[in-house]
Amino acid sequence: MPPGSGPTRDGAATAATGDAGSVSPALALAVQRYLDHLAVERGLARNTLAAYRRDLDRYAAFLTARGHESASSVGEGDVRAFVTALRSGSDGRPLAASSTARVVAAVHGWHRFVAVEGLAADDPSAGVKPPTQPRRLPRAMSVEDVAALLEAAGQGEGPVPLRDRALLELCYSTGARISEVVGLDVDDLDLDPDRASARLLGKGSKERVVPVGSFACAAVDAYLVRARPVLAAAGRGNPAVFLNTRGARLSRQSAWAVLRQAARRSGIAGADEVSPHTLRHSFATHLLQGGADVRVVQELLGHASVTTTQIYTHVTPDSLREVYALAHPRALG
Repeated sequence: MPPGSGPTRDGAATAATGDAGSVSPALALAVQRYLDHLAVERGLARNTLAAYRRDLDRYAAFLTARGHESASSVGEGDVRAFVTALRSGSDGRPLAASSTARVVAAVHGWHRFVAVEGLAADDPSAGVKPPTQPRRLPRAMSVEDVAALLEAAGQGEGPVPLRDRALLELCYSTGARISEVVGLDVDDLDLDPDRASARLLGKGSKERVVPVGSFACAAVDAYLVRARPVLAAAGRGNPAVFLNTRGARLSRQSAWAVLRQAARRSGIAGADEVSPHTLRHSFATHLLQGGADVRVVQELLGHASVTTTQIYTHVTPDSLREVYALAHPRALG
């Protein structure tokens, strides 16, 4: 059976497992060259590169199991078979449309790269589209629920509640990703009331400076003065703003746990569904509802494209009726 026309006797099920140890040397080298390109030329973050590696190792193992030694022999049929294997769960773990789309994007990028580099004559993935994803509007909390959440985070005595309140106040005030907030060093903060801001390091190592509101300033200041010195005493002079009880930088996973515990204590509806991104979504939604321009929100969120931000501009039927009633000359008698 010629390459690209269908699965070999090893089958798509074996290939879709993504066992990097079964990848041909030429494919492995091509994957590594692409990852080096992403790291050096595009400056992708470590976590993003790790995700690309997982996806492309899986794809390279799939191709190897179908008899391909290099990218030059891969055909469109191979790419389509890979997408089918991802969606059907031939390896026992079917991927959702969104996850499959992420893997397909990595495959597209790799094939374009190897074609440009002369490792293949063309791009066999060009005609393969990712599965259609249902459009899901991000869940945003009400202003009242956010207030209840932040209040719950600060309940209790000692340095930890002060830290937790400051952490979540800063997340909501800036719309930052949780990784950006735990990545802050003390020198990245300016709490002067006239110019309060935080310097965030976002995806692709892109830096942006965002304003910090007065409530967050007060919470962070209280933490830095009354709580952080206590936590820092257990460590070795870590520059991080947010520290754990051992004096080391608070991890993303620990910050996630802080949010989940505060949500449960607050008693708000859907507490178990609250995630760090929920605060980010709420930040964006509340700004737009307050009249902020979508491009300003784009800058604050650190989105590369305004298209990503525009998902927050959805309107409810009630707001549609309200605007219609106020704006249309013959809406009211």
